Parts: sequence; structure tokens; C-alpha cells
Amino acid sequence: MIEVTDLKFEYGDGGRKENSDSPFSLQVSRLSVTAGTSAAVVGPSGSGKTTLLHLLSGILIPGSGSIAIGEFHPAGESDSARRRHRLRNIGMVFQNFELIEYLSVLDNVLLPCRIDTSIPLTPELRDRARELLSHCGLEHLVRRNITQLSQGEQQRVAICRALLTSPALILADEPTGNLDPTTSQQIMNLLLNSVRDQGATLVMVTHDHSLLNQFDQTIDFLQFLSSPNARQESQQ
Repeated sequence: MIEVTDLKFEYGDGGRKENSDSPFSLQVSRLSVTAGTSAAVVGPSGSGKTTLLHLLSGILIPGSGSIAIGEFHPAGESDSARRRHRLRNIGMVFQNFELIEYLSVLDNVLLPCRIDTSIPLTPELRDRARELLSHCGLEHLVRRNITQLSQGEQQRVAICRALLTSPALILADEPTGNLDPTTSQQIMNLLLNSVRDQGATLVMVTHDHSLLNQFDQTIDFLQFLSSPNARQESQQ
């Protein structure tokens, strides 16, 4: 599913990440994740874990090297082609959720159908949205406005949206970070069931090392560090 070779990336503005005064660059000589498996990404804050997810999704493009997501090569595609690929093939769970405040819980989960006309809003897809919300303990909140939810509830809505279309690749950035241990395990079961039952590939950033034994593979970002501030932080 994922093959990364000789990847080099740095942010614009002199290689500085947003809200950072220190130069940042990411170099990954080789990274491979087999289709239908789960991989946990661990490492210190500032080491580039979220950046890697954005590169895999095509939100960011590397300066050099190659990324292959199956037969799709993001760097060789247009912005619109990368966007279509994300909507149809990748389920993304962002740290800041990216929910639409004026929409209900259910409509936020169904948002991919509103954005991409090639994903028809069928009764079956509505049923799947409700089923996912039920698995996350949110079935009683389907008509609630997003602004009326807690951080943990918003996190679960974002996860349901990411899983709606049964994507081939799930990229999750700390999806259990705002959840209690019981709900965290519910979410892990939901994500890992997508791997087991639907043949999806899961790449998940986490700081919770108690979850690592549930993954097929662990990617430790210490091996990729080329950012001075990240190396310093990892040694503290």
C-alpha cells in the first residue's frame, strides 16, 4: 500500500514550520507498509509525524524522493487529482478534527458525499453513518450541533467521517488523544476492524505506547530525525 523512498521535505520560509522559529526538515530513506495491515507511528513532538501523514495524503508534496500509495504517486499529480484521491480512497482523522460547526453530527459524518458528487448519498451510506456513530456511543447525538459536543465527542465524529466510505487507507493523527481508556479502546477496535474486515491499511500517530501491541508494525520516528529542535526534544 505505501512505499516511500529517499523522501526529503522541508517547509517553506527557510524550512520553518508554522509557529516555529527552528528549521525543520524530514528525511525518510525507506518506509514500507503492507496493504491490509496496521502501523503505529511514534516519536517525540516536532519530529514530523503529522507531516508524514500529510505527505502520504498528498496535502504536502516532497521536495525530492518518491511516495507511492498503491499505484497512485501524489507528487506526479495535480492538486485536483490528489484531492479526488483523498476523498475517494483515504480516510483522514486530523488532530483539530476539521468539523463544520453549522452542521449536525450526522451531516458532518456524511460530508464526503457533499464534497464529491462521485460519492452518492445513498440510504445504505446513511445507515452506515448511523451505525458508525452507534459504535462510538453517539447514536443519541445525530441531530446535535457540533458546537454542543465535548472534545472527545468531536473526535469520535471525525473518526466516523473518516471511515464512512470504507477507505483503502486510513491516516489517523492521535485519534484517541482526547478519549478516556474505555472509549479509546472502542475506537481502536473500530479502526482495527476496518483493517481486518475490509482489508484497509491503517497508519496512526500515537503517543500512547500501551496501544502498540495491537498494531502489526511500529514506525519509530527517532530514526528519521533531521530537525535540530526535534533531536533536542527527544533527548530531554
